[in-house]
Amino acid sequence: MASTILIIDDDAKLNKLLTAFLGDFGFHVLSATHPLDGLKKLKHKSPDLVILDVMLPGMDGFEVCRTIRQSSAVPIIMLTARGELMDKVVGLELGADDYLPKPFEPRELVARIHSILRRTKNIDDTRPQSFGPLKIDYARHLVTQNAENVELTTNEFAALAMLTRNPGKVFNRDEILQELRGIDCDAFNRSVDITMSRLRQKLKDDPKSPAFIKTVWGTGYVFIGSQDEGETF
Repeated sequence: MASTILIIDDDAKLNKLLTAFLGDFGFHVLSATHPLDGLKKLKHKSPDLVILDVMLPGMDGFEVCRTIRQSSAVPIIMLTARGELMDKVVGLELGADDYLPKPFEPRELVARIHSILRRTKNIDDTRPQSFGPLKIDYARHLVTQNAENVELTTNEFAALAMLTRNPGKVFNRDEILQELRGIDCDAFNRSVDITMSRLRQKLKDDPKSPAFIKTVWGTGYVFIGSQDEGETF
């Protein structure tokens, strides 16, 4: 079944070109030139991934991203102006999964889409695991803590899955970045720290006295939660 991509960009010409280009790779593409129209299509069409421009009329891409994250964990690739560092930082802090500076090579966009969708599917083959109050259903991309749902983005879930599948193993930032991006990494390793910080906040895990994710200074991160043997949910 073809994956559905939603493009929210006020450049109608670019939308048309990307619709045709992505269609050649087997994607079903929806597009919107106004953010409110895009949010409406997101609600009614349930796309598998959103391509979101930062510069939009009436409501910028950051506000759209924030609005999406209030109710959906759909993967988001943000198109940033000139690759501005602050655009990347703000987008990631709001829950975007990846970023791509304009102008960009369409094939790189396709590679990033494939990477995110493949990463999502690869998580599905692990049985549920429990770590005290924290329970993870990899197939359903469901995380609960003390019986309450924890809403995670694709990147946050991928990072948590990587750590919880290998408790006690220290992963450096490059390894985590490779897992999150799935393609050639750049020097923007701050994206790892932003993702881990957001993940900890959602798990209410104090970095000074962690119950789940411990920072190994100068290296990376390790999952220290105790696994419950033979328990599923």
